[in-house]
Amino acid sequence: MLYHSTRDIRLTAPSTRAVLEGIAPDGGLYICDPAGLDFDWQGALRLDTLSMAAKILSALLPDFPDMEDIVRKSYAGKFPTADLTPLVPVGDKYVLELYHGPTSAFKDVALSVLPRLIGAAAKAEGMQGDVVILTATSGDTGKAALEGFHDVKGTRIIVFYPYGGVSAVQQAQMATQTGDNVKVCAVRGNFDDAQTGVKQVFAACKGRDLQGAMLSSANSINIGRLAPQVVYYFRAYGDLVKAGRIAPGGKVNFVVPTGNFGDILAGYFAKAMGLPVGRLVCASNANDVLTEFISTGRYDRRRPFYKTTSPSMDILVSSNLERLLFLLSRDSAYVAGLMQQLSADGAYQLSGELLDKLQQDFSCGCCDDQGAADVIGRLWRERHYLCDPHTAVAWSVAEQLDAELRGTGAPTVVLSTASPYKFPAAVLSALGRPGGDSEFRMMDELAQLSGVPIPGNLSGLEGRPVLHKDVIDKDAMLDYVLAEVLKK
Repeated sequence: MLYHSTRDIRLTAPSTRAVLEGIAPDGGLYICDPAGLDFDWQGALRLDTLSMAAKILSALLPDFPDMEDIVRKSYAGKFPTADLTPLVPVGDKYVLELYHGPTSAFKDVALSVLPRLIGAAAKAEGMQGDVVILTATSGDTGKAALEGFHDVKGTRIIVFYPYGGVSAVQQAQMATQTGDNVKVCAVRGNFDDAQTGVKQVFAACKGRDLQGAMLSSANSINIGRLAPQVVYYFRAYGDLVKAGRIAPGGKVNFVVPTGNFGDILAGYFAKAMGLPVGRLVCASNANDVLTEFISTGRYDRRRPFYKTTSPSMDILVSSNLERLLFLLSRDSAYVAGLMQQLSADGAYQLSGELLDKLQQDFSCGCCDDQGAADVIGRLWRERHYLCDPHTAVAWSVAEQLDAELRGTGAPTVVLSTASPYKFPAAVLSALGRPGGDSEFRMMDELAQLSGVPIPGNLSGLEGRPVLHKDVIDKDAMLDYVLAEVLKK
């Protein structure tokens, strides 16, 4: 099976090279047809979590040898339970907790695997120099990528984040990161500026002599980052079957808080591979560009940008949507045209036919900061369940669409993407306990109030030396990368 660019099906690559390059030479994203895989989804459900992961990843990335070994070494000692992502009943819904990894964010599931995938791909492709990972983050990807790649032989990693656009806890996680091969830099602008800048760096470095190094990405534009996220949809489904909540073959609805469209696209992949997924619900915060898109077929990034209490979703250019556009249209020239319109005009419009196809699988809704705060407070008072603002956005949208989801007759799973302790100010405020001027003091107060322990990786942040203090303009990202890549 070959991958190809979303913008030109003639640009093909084996899965090893697709993972190694991260982005296609024409600026498109590598894509395969998950519906075309000969995949025994029912057999996968009978496996333990790590064997299930190896089976799914082997199907999606068939050119990698020893996938079972890659998976087991990737997760060894990093998660507290063998299931990695526990499914918790909360009222009449289920919460899929994805944040029990080493950085308390859902990105850990994929970014624990990606470094070994890139290492194996570099070996398979005969790569001799360093692989330099470029990553833009809206908060969680950065630390998860740094944790995965630090001190990994043959790799270097540079993480860009929006200056003032992440929580204090998220910034501290990145700024204190150790490792001889890591760099962290703030960009004056928002996440879209950082993400666009990374893509521009890739384009500018095409054909440039990088002294034996090559660039790759740890964002979900890299198919090696996206593929492991498919696993937890299967895991959640299998857990519901095991609990007797559904019979094998029964459908399940998933509500996903997302800004870059990667996490929910993984659910679409799972459905295409045979998993009986009902509705895939895209939950947005006040930056509701995806809600408008799924409702009307119009994508328009020309709108106010809001800094919210769910900063990992503060995104107006959702990169992974490009993959969905290809899977809906099967026309790379059409996708290339839409991406050109987005770049030139800031907007594009789907045809009526493609909008109908989109809405066959996806529903949507949005929730502002006050709505998220209301959910956090209510879930704690009524269910004694503590959640972060991103999860609260998804829960709110699930409630907004309650009639639609109940009408399917299928259980609803809400994806929980981060520990509440990564956003203590917002969570405390929602509980009616405004904190002080230190998020670290707020974590302590939240623990005392809730009785929920602070994750170990967060409790020791305060007092660690700040190792990364660089702040640059968005137009300086290329020069910054070249200086790091080319220095000896």
